[in-house]
Amino acid sequence: MGRFAGRTVVVTGSGRAKGLGQGILQRFADEGANCVVSDVAIGEEAEGVAAELRGRGAQVAAIACDVSDPAQCDALVAQAVAAFGRIDVMVNNAGIGFMMKPLLEVVADDWARVIAVNLSGAFHCTQAAARAMVAAGKGGRIINIASQAAKTGFPHLAAYVSSKHGMIGLTRASAVELGAHGITVNAVCPNHVTTALGAEQNAYFSKLLGFASVEAYLANMAANNPMGRPGLPSDTAAACAWLASEDAFYVTGEAINVSGGEEMH
Repeated sequence: MGRFAGRTVVVTGSGRAKGLGQGILQRFADEGANCVVSDVAIGEEAEGVAAELRGRGAQVAAIACDVSDPAQCDALVAQAVAAFGRIDVMVNNAGIGFMMKPLLEVVADDWARVIAVNLSGAFHCTQAAARAMVAAGKGGRIINIASQAAKTGFPHLAAYVSSKHGMIGLTRASAVELGAHGITVNAVCPNHVTTALGAEQNAYFSKLLGFASVEAYLANMAANNPMGRPGLPSDTAAACAWLASEDAFYVTGEAINVSGGEEMH
């Protein structure tokens, strides 16, 4: 049956094929969970993600949600509970990371949009999920997908880095308040993962840093990682599965690096 049989896992920003969100849901589907695919819109690509999860034997619902809108976050949780009777794990994965500009060229609208999705979105979904978990009285798990950029600054990513640092603060503050309800709140901080979003970053930074090609940039990245490669969605998914498990019931307020040793603080 799997250790998450009968439990419901919601992953925001999970409607893109080969994305980090899909990878996380695949791990939970393989371990028996009910899976909620959620993205800003549920189109053909998101339906394909849902179909792939059903092929793994999971019960799946696909629910649209713009996480920058608190009312939509409330509706996401309500629909997940309506579909499966409960919500046990909320993974705040939705994010924007493609607005790459020098600090002095960042415009207010771009800054606000990144903060609204990456940080405020995690806040809205944390509130919505926690309210449902508290009302059910069975505890729960909230997992924030932060980044190596939650620990270290990077050029041309001021809004992104700021939002991810803020996510760690949200994780810690939420953990302090929700522990009494049996709800743990943790963050996972992966290094670079080449998803569709990661591919845009690869193209931008390989040019910025003067590499002859994206392939040369990726080879340099691998050479500078103690484990010899960038991250994979399955690496982050494994950390999420552990944090959602009973083995991690006494772990909360943590920001766990999943970076092959690239990030150590």
